[in-house]
Amino acid sequence: QVQLVESGGGLVQPGGSLRLSCAASGGIRSIYAMGWYRQAPGKQRELVATITSNSITNYADSVKGRFTISRDNAKNTVYLQMNSLKPEDTAVYYCKVNGRELLMSIRDYWGQGTQVTVSS
Repeated sequence: QVQLVESGGGLVQPGGSLRLSCAASGGIRSIYAMGWYRQAPGKQRELVATITSNSITNYADSVKGRFTISRDNAKNTVYLQMNSLKPEDTAVYYCKVNGRELLMSIRDYWGQGTQVTVSS
């Protein structure tokens, strides 16, 4: 069974930095796009950043220039470096992996979420 394990969330002051990690394990055979999404209280889940299998990246306008997504294919891991954090970045951050297990169809897998709180 495929699992996505996220880490790196926490409490940080405005202007600070955090690095999120998400590692896929448990039988996933092929990974295509990977991404990060977030959901603030009372709001819908929104895209933060995505990265394709050949490392083409895409960012939400609200995080461009502050966040950087990257991936390590050997480790089946996607990262999100978050700099110059603002209170409005406070949310639960979820990773999503588009991939497939042996003899299975391509599908999306989601992590359990990690809380990021930006506050003084």
